[in-house]
Amino acid sequence: MTTERKRVDLSRFNNADFPKGAGGVKMTLWYFTNALFFLNPLFPFRSVKPGLLRLFGAKVGQGVVIHPGVNIKYPWKLTIGDHVWIGQRAWLDNIDRLTIGNHVVISQGAMIIQGSHNYKRIDYPTMSGPVVLEEGSWVGAGAMVMLGVTLRSHSVLSAGGVANKDLEPYTIYQGNPAQPVRERVIE
Repeated sequence: MTTERKRVDLSRFNNADFPKGAGGVKMTLWYFTNALFFLNPLFPFRSVKPGLLRLFGAKVGQGVVIHPGVNIKYPWKLTIGDHVWIGQRAWLDNIDRLTIGNHVVISQGAMIIQGSHNYKRIDYPTMSGPVVLEEGSWVGAGAMVMLGVTLRSHSVLSAGGVANKDLEPYTIYQGNPAQPVRERVIE
């Protein structure tokens, strides 16, 4: 006798109660602002981007550089320190609180993924967790930082790495899942 296993039923998915932090008008205005000024590779002017983020509730420091093609989900859940660089095609999927410290680099194509789904439940509910990139940390090109992770001060997640747990300070990590490979020494 075989037992029928339960299956995922996406028709039961309901994200209506997930806290987006803004109403429909603000979300719509941000959608178009993001598409025109952040995602658009034909808009290369970096100097206006921090001001636009502030208009939508982000806390943004001085000397922030945001390259073209960057996708930011919810600026009202975003804090960026001073002298931060965000590279082309970086994706800040910040459905939860994202805190970026001073002198942080998020390289081109890097992804900060703050949402997932509970695969153990039939209705596949959304889960989220805050991410913290402490001072001097570096997310390499094409790397991924997953929900609930903190990159401690001056840690490095090398190109293509996947951080699914906290990274120790002044340590360089590589791989999937990211593993420590050596100490970061700054001269």
